[in-house]
Amino acid sequence: MTKVARPELRELGERNFLWAKAHMGALTTLAGKKGEERPLQDVRLGVCLHVTKETSVLVDALLGAGAEVALAAANPLSTQDDIAAYLSTRAKVWAWRGETAEEYDWCIQQVLATRPQQLIDDGADLHVAAHAKGADGIVGGSEETTTGVVRLRALESGRGLAYPVIAVNDAMTKFLFDNRYGTGQSTFDGIMRATALLIAGKEVVVIGYGWVGKGVAMRARGMGGRVRVVEVDPVKAIEAHLDGFEVSGIERAVETGDVFVTATGQKNVVPYGAILKMKEGAILANAGHFDVEIEVGKMLSEAKGVREVRPNVEEVLLPGGKKVYLVARGRIANLVAAEGHPPEVMQMSFANQYLAALEIHSKHSQMENRVYGVSREADNEVAAAALESMGVSIGEPTEEQKAYSKSWTG
Repeated sequence: MTKVARPELRELGERNFLWAKAHMGALTTLAGKKGEERPLQDVRLGVCLHVTKETSVLVDALLGAGAEVALAAANPLSTQDDIAAYLSTRAKVWAWRGETAEEYDWCIQQVLATRPQQLIDDGADLHVAAHAKGADGIVGGSEETTTGVVRLRALESGRGLAYPVIAVNDAMTKFLFDNRYGTGQSTFDGIMRATALLIAGKEVVVIGYGWVGKGVAMRARGMGGRVRVVEVDPVKAIEAHLDGFEVSGIERAVETGDVFVTATGQKNVVPYGAILKMKEGAILANAGHFDVEIEVGKMLSEAKGVREVRPNVEEVLLPGGKKVYLVARGRIANLVAAEGHPPEVMQMSFANQYLAALEIHSKHSQMENRVYGVSREADNEVAAAALESMGVSIGEPTEEQKAYSKSWTG
């Protein structure tokens, strides 16, 4: 059920699918090699991902391997309706842009009603919902994002994890590129589509200096922004300082910041009290998976007025008379106000998801109910496929160098 399965949308979705597929060679190459014998024949996959053109290429690869796919969105506002319409001709799809919270949960329940044997998730909402229902018949799954892995590790530490999960997020070919280059570029794509304002000369405050924060800060500086990083982790704060950024707490940042971007996965890192102290016209955006990083609920409930001034931009009149601007209701800006990560980045993340699905299917009976990392061999396989797709060739160590690397005599 997509609510939007009109023929013209399906045609647009197919064109966008083909465009993404042409730029995701790492995934399509691996799928071509490994999917030829249909290793997932008749395996029921429950999938909860952002329904974008890049996701359609992963679904295509899974279908090509023989799987049956049931798909829901990983965010109420991230679905691209043309892609949902196109995929509805090939898989079971419950996704449309603008789902209510109740509809979002209902869609996830419809995926679980197909009795999936494996899960592919982004944010762990599908995993959590499956555990709430007993996780019957599910032999394993994978998780795409930092926030979801944190939730699953908490479940594991409480000995409540019901099946093995591969943390795709922890693959080097995921977090080094997807989190940094993908989110870094696409977050500003979303902010700029929403606001149409100049970044150069503005103070951009990046809250959190993990891999996502690093990417956001790097892109902000590249566009001429004056970048300040807010951190509570002393090691990350030192790293940001040595990378050449101003570093402070949120209390100092609100005095001078023009654009605030959250990237922590943590709750209320921009509290309502800090919002009240911001400059007139400050812009608030979130790059994290869930809409908990900015204290949006309290800000909107206390506001003297809220009005949409542009698509995905709300003007919030604060009690003291100042106005601030909220992008995408505090939800993930790159997917609500833009199209998410570029396909060249997602080719690696989704190649890892594809390989994880194959590994869970073939090895789940030998795996424990815990969160597993991605093997170095799989990481290298994805990296090699990505280099090939980009037309980049590299050398190999000589036999002498191989022997030297294993020697302890020097």
